[in-house]
Amino acid sequence: MDSSLDAIFSALSDPTRRAILQRLARGKATVAELADPFELSQPAISKHLKVLEQAGLIRSGREATSRPRELQPDALKKISDWIGDYRRFWDQSFDRLDGYLSKVQGYEDDKSED
Repeated sequence: MDSSLDAIFSALSDPTRRAILQRLARGKATVAELADPFELSQPAISKHLKVLEQAGLIRSGREATSRPRELQPDALKKISDWIGDYRRFWDQSFDRLDGYLSKVQGYEDDKSED
């Protein structure tokens, strides 16, 4: 597996980091804004942000004296592409199951007419 996917999935394994990403999906936010809903210290939030940044999920910007964070959609696309391969597998499996059930149902219908 691609090491960047390992870092992304590792970063996403924490509920606080997932909540931070949900917040950033609505737009840029400062560290203080991101820390607000959590009962965590500023250093703890900063550690979460560092993990997200190292995984390529967010980036730090510069606006005057603040450094707002923003979501990086490229990393999310990597995940979507990876999951898409499995989605195709499940779609094909369900199509085969649907075909089998239709065949069995047709057989049962023929049998009941006898």
